Amino acid sequence: MATNSPQATQATAATPAGGRKRRAGVPAGGDGERADLLAKIKADFDARLAAMAAEPARWVEFIDHVAAFGARYSLGNQILLLVQAEERGIAPRYFLPYGRKDGSTGWRAHRRYVRAGETAFKIWAPVRRRPTEEQAAEWEAAGRAVRREPSGRPAVQVVGFRLGNTFELSQTDGEPFTPPTVVQRRRLHQRGDGPQLLVGDDPTGVFDDLVRLITDQGYRFDLVAPYTGRLSDANGVTVRDRGVQVVQVRDDVDAAQRTKTTLHELAHIRCGHLDATGGAATVHRGRAETEAESVAHIVLRALGMDTAAYSDAYVLGWADGDLDLIKECAETVLRVARQILTDLTDESDPVLRGPDEPAPAANAGCGPEAA
Repeated sequence: MATNSPQATQATAATPAGGRKRRAGVPAGGDGERADLLAKIKADFDARLAAMAAEPARWVEFIDHVAAFGARYSLGNQILLLVQAEERGIAPRYFLPYGRKDGSTGWRAHRRYVRAGETAFKIWAPVRRRPTEEQAAEWEAAGRAVRREPSGRPAVQVVGFRLGNTFELSQTDGEPFTPPTVVQRRRLHQRGDGPQLLVGDDPTGVFDDLVRLITDQGYRFDLVAPYTGRLSDANGVTVRDRGVQVVQVRDDVDAAQRTKTTLHELAHIRCGHLDATGGAATVHRGRAETEAESVAHIVLRALGMDTAAYSDAYVLGWADGDLDLIKECAETVLRVARQILTDLTDESDPVLRGPDEPAPAANAGCGPEAA
């Protein structure tokens, strides 16, 4: 979770027309109060990671929470929002920033208003701007990638993070609002109006799209009988070796298991588990299986199909309590799950954009940018 002098500041909450504007959020206070807040955030973050490292069940609870929000948030923001919600004793449903004054984003886009006096939830918001040539040269000299335009000029990019404000649905009043779930977005944009499959089969309808995502990565996809091809006794296998790139999945399982296994193998590819020359594993097998199974669980839960979360893949003995490894694993899982969900749905609607990707002015008034 990168920080650069982030500011714990306020966001303005407004009442409907004719009402009186008031401030909502944690008081900015002085440098000491901001330092205390940042120290608490770090302590909460570390404690949550330590709990996940010690108890596999806590890892399952975490990915279930992630699935509820369709992996819309980064690891830092997932934990930050979860901790704040638990402190307030609420089960959060949906978060958005207050939104632009023109009503094009956030809660304003839904004609909802944050009630006066409500305390904002804090998230890490990216700060985007165009670095100078001097800054870009310093970053590149330090090994940091710098995005550039075709002309060679440094492009607008994330240069740091600051604490921004977002609000939960229960803190707002106004027009009726139903959280736009991943399932709803998927059904809205999927091809055709075919019938939904019955419970017990695959209710997501994503199998063909998963196969397309696999082939787009340069892999051949085959449904094969057990113990044939490269499958052995596994439900699925991904092979990258000596010019061969193939994913094979058992052809004798039901539709739900076929989709889950196919997604599990796609996750192996997207997580980079076979990126080493010659197809050798790049991470411990236990970590690879934990990441692939976690991605499959998050994506399928977000798409409306529950999967058995408790499996050997969640025995985190490979991490040996190493918080850095757990953090890397969680970040990889969230990144890949979010990528796959984006590929399977349409995330272009700015009204549905998550707090991790705010509109340029969505956090205006939250304080000075961190650079």
